[in-house]
This record gives sequence, structure tokens and C-alpha cells, in this order.
Amino acid sequence: MRKEMGKPSKGEKSRVLLLCTGNSCRSQMAEAIVNHQLGEKWHAVSAGTEPAGYVHPKALQVLEEMGIEHQGESKHVSQFKGETFDLVITVCDHAHQTCPLWLGDGHILHRGYQDPAQAEGSEEEILTVFREVRDQIKKEIPNLLLAFHRNTSHNREDPHD
Repeated sequence: MRKEMGKPSKGEKSRVLLLCTGNSCRSQMAEAIVNHQLGEKWHAVSAGTEPAGYVHPKALQVLEEMGIEHQGESKHVSQFKGETFDLVITVCDHAHQTCPLWLGDGHILHRGYQDPAQAEGSEEEILTVFREVRDQIKKEIPNLLLAFHRNTSHNREDPHD
């Protein structure tokens, strides 16, 4: 366990918890994307406040389309109680409102995304929603983590920051 939040010791990865309600779509996609794109610096895990008990097949499908094979499992946030995270990111409004207080001293950020599991329409229309959410997550979450790393590892008073 790390003593000071946001400052991993040399060679140690920063840790992020991606929190959602069902832990079947958005947080799973975010976990897979972070570990795939930023695995050298970040270790991502995901959980839900009310886990669905499965990872949505379409979430896995749209991850595979970008070359990521994710072996996730839907988990309750209490599984991580007592663990230290540099950052907790809620990816849905419900999880943001019910984020457990025990997550404590780390930083908590919210980035809400549409729930693709609620999409309606043809198979292709539903997949389009999954792809749109995946692409939003792919664009925003890694950039958020990179900015967080820069802000916590540099002296903020440096005028060249």
C-alpha cells in the first residue's frame, strides 16, 4: 500500500478504480482501455455499486474491434474496500451519487457516459451506441489519467508547467 496518494514510488504503477452501477459496460470498457493503452503507468480495475453479474457481450465485442481482448468480471465495489487508489473515476451519474465514503483520501472525479446497455433499436444501432461510448472513453479517460499524472508528479509552482 502506498502512503501518499498520487505519488507512487519509482517503478510502481498508479492505481485507478473505474466505478459504475452495473460494472458490465462503461467501467469494463474503461478498465480494458486504460490497461491496454497506459499499462506501463497505470493499473485499472473496475467495480459497480450494484453489479450486473456479467460483462455485456457487446462491450467485449466493441473492445475486440479495437484489438483488446478483455477478460473482465462484474464486481461489487466492496471487493476493493481497504485498498489504495490514486484516483477513482465514476463513469455514470448513479455511481457518482452513491460513491462509498470509504474510498477516502484519494482523488475522485466524475465523467458520465450514456449507458449503452439501455440502447434500443436494431442490432447495428445498438452496436453504434456501444462504439460511441467506447470511443468517448478511449478519448477522455486516458487523457484524464495522463493529466493527473503530470499534475501529481510535477511541482505546480513551476511556471513551465
